[in-house]
Amino acid sequence: MATKAQEIYEEVEKRIAAGVEKADAFKALAEETGRPFDSLRGSYYSHKRKLEGGEPNAKPARTRRRETTPDDALADARAALERALESIDREVEVAKGRAQEAAAEYEALKGSAKERKGAITLRLEELR
Repeated sequence: MATKAQEIYEEVEKRIAAGVEKADAFKALAEETGRPFDSLRGSYYSHKRKLEGGEPNAKPARTRRRETTPDDALADARAALERALESIDREVEVAKGRAQEAAAEYEALKGSAKERKGAITLRLEELR
C-alpha cells in the first residue's frame, strides 16, 4: 500500500511528465486536495529523499572532536568519498527509472497519436 508521501510524489511527477511546472503541480494538487501547499511539498521531498536512499528525516552525521588529527582528516575524507560513490550509484538507478518511465510514456503517446488525431479531426470537421 502506498504512503501519502508516495502518492503525492507520483502525482506530482506525473504532472511534471505531462509538462506542468513543479510549483504549478504543487499548487493545483493543493487546491484539488484541500491540503496546504507546503505540506504537499514536504511530503514530496520526503519521499524523494527516501527513493534516493536517504532516511526521510535524517540529519547529516557530525562527529564532535576536540582536535582533528591527520588520521581523522583522512578517515573523514575517505568516508566522504565512499558516500559519494554510493550516491552516484543511487543517482544512476533513479535516472534509469525515470528514463524507463519516459520511454514507456513515449511509446504510449506514439501508439495512441493516430487515434487521438483522428478523433480531433472528426470533431473539427463536425464544427465546420
